[in-house]
Amino acid sequence: MSQSPHMSLINAIAASVNDDASIATVNDSVRASIGKVVCVGRNYAEHARELGNEIPKSPILFMKPTSSVVSVRHDIVRPNPEIYGDTHYEAELCIQLSADLSDANIEQARQAIGGVTLGLDLTLRDLQSKLKEKGHPWERAKCFDGACVLADWVDPQAFGDFSHVEYQLYINDELKQDGDSALMLFPVYELLAEISHAFSLQAGDVIMTGTPSGVGILQAGDALKLKLGAHEWQAQVR
Repeated sequence: MSQSPHMSLINAIAASVNDDASIATVNDSVRASIGKVVCVGRNYAEHARELGNEIPKSPILFMKPTSSVVSVRHDIVRPNPEIYGDTHYEAELCIQLSADLSDANIEQARQAIGGVTLGLDLTLRDLQSKLKEKGHPWERAKCFDGACVLADWVDPQAFGDFSHVEYQLYINDELKQDGDSALMLFPVYELLAEISHAFSLQAGDVIMTGTPSGVGILQAGDALKLKLGAHEWQAQVR
């Protein structure tokens, strides 16, 4: 369950970022480590309620392409709001697998976790609402370049059995989202096993486990801070 050498290399590269060329290298490296990004909708009851959605009886799954992935060390770039409307932030606990999973049980899911971090599932909320009204898929609102922001990977052993992992998102030093895995409708191990019964997961795949309540609009100039235990990352919005 220790961090893979590949992820350690990515984190080392990210630590040296100081110009646009280096940032591009980091983003390419992060993407190269990822097979697919599987996202979980409405895994926190309060988040489902704040958007007026039903609480699901089984995980709601969708995906983001690797082309949407960027490092948190890169400035967060919103699509033009005059064209696409508001971009919402959704902070999430993210898992990267170090082993394949197919029809897995809880123990196999536990052993397959290779890295943990925080991420932002950025969403074009106005567009998503219009798509949902028409019964259309969400990809146009969830898969744009930069829509999946990932922080550095952390050794999963620090988080025990993932039953009580706390994390926060601050914007301009104001707490916006206060997450706790204890409040997940579908806990981490059960979630990974459930997904593996729907379709196979592979080493390198990332699972964004859902966002707590408190989502909202990103504004140009916002200063973001993500906290996961002793780990902290910052980003600027433009």
